[in-house]
Amino acid sequence: MRKPNPPSRTGQRPAAGKPATKPSGRRPAQRAGGADAAAGQGPKKHGSDTPKKKPVPDKPKASFKQRPRPQRKTVPTTAGPSGPEAPMRIAKAMARAGLCSRREAERWIADGRVSVNGRRLDTPACEVGPTDKVLVDGKPLPAAEPPRIWRYHKPRGLVTTHADPEGRPTVFEKLPAELPRVISVGRLDFNTEGLLLLTNDGGLARHLELPATGWLRRYRVRAHGRVDQAALDKLKDGIEIDGVRYGPVEAALDSLQGGNIWLTLALREGKNREVRRILEHLGLQVNRLIRISYGPFQLLDLKPGAVEPIKRRVIADQLGPRLAAELGLDRPDLAEARLGRGHQGRKPTAPGGREEQ
Repeated sequence: MRKPNPPSRTGQRPAAGKPATKPSGRRPAQRAGGADAAAGQGPKKHGSDTPKKKPVPDKPKASFKQRPRPQRKTVPTTAGPSGPEAPMRIAKAMARAGLCSRREAERWIADGRVSVNGRRLDTPACEVGPTDKVLVDGKPLPAAEPPRIWRYHKPRGLVTTHADPEGRPTVFEKLPAELPRVISVGRLDFNTEGLLLLTNDGGLARHLELPATGWLRRYRVRAHGRVDQAALDKLKDGIEIDGVRYGPVEAALDSLQGGNIWLTLALREGKNREVRRILEHLGLQVNRLIRISYGPFQLLDLKPGAVEPIKRRVIADQLGPRLAAELGLDRPDLAEARLGRGHQGRKPTAPGGREEQ
């Protein structure tokens, strides 16, 4: 026996004499705003074997981006809890100790030169803390010092590397003995002079080298030949030379000096011999190249061969709050008093970056 249709939610029964709608394979249309639509359900079908359709959930399921990511597996160490001495990646720890850049640290690890707690590493996916025993080439990893930057007036006739295959004198051989272990921010070639930044933090050096940092490098150039300002203005759009694309360059003609001219150039890249190649493309022969600034840091009247520390608060202001906090430069000045102390016996190193200009 057919059961009567259940009353609707409004409490009304179907009109007499009208048979109930038979179920069909196609869902009957519903009136907008009807009781069934308001309830989020279709009309009830006959038969107890037909399962009821579940209502549409109020919130969609979490998208792929909202799902938690699996945690990275790392080599277990005895690193302590988070805090001022929280665990950090081994490459970062080596860079903070001033040994090398993070990229170089990864190469050293691949070469089997690094061990942690007696175990030789074969991957940089390892975190270390203050209680871990880290050895590089069999020697303990030096304690990390707060990041610092020095201004150095590089003279001509020095290479920006630790060891030169040709036996030429290096920048690091000429640095004062009281300077701690440092690396250079980028490089200047053998005959280029002027401002070279030095730091004891490999990660900071890498950050300052990147064109994405947006810091201008300014140069004073003496070159033999002639060029007009109109030709120099075209460099603002960049230039391609022998298949190499160079970014925008600001160039100004300053003065004439016999057969030479003096120019000021500003660029944001540090490609190998970039200034010389661009000016040679314009028919000029560079015979003196001086870097006078790197970002906000100026050469000013610093004498050739002289080194001068930059105050930590100045570094923090120039790097911005996020990077300053990451490097610990937002903490009270703990290392300012150590700037004049001797740090004998620490071997300076050079990064594997490109040689500029």
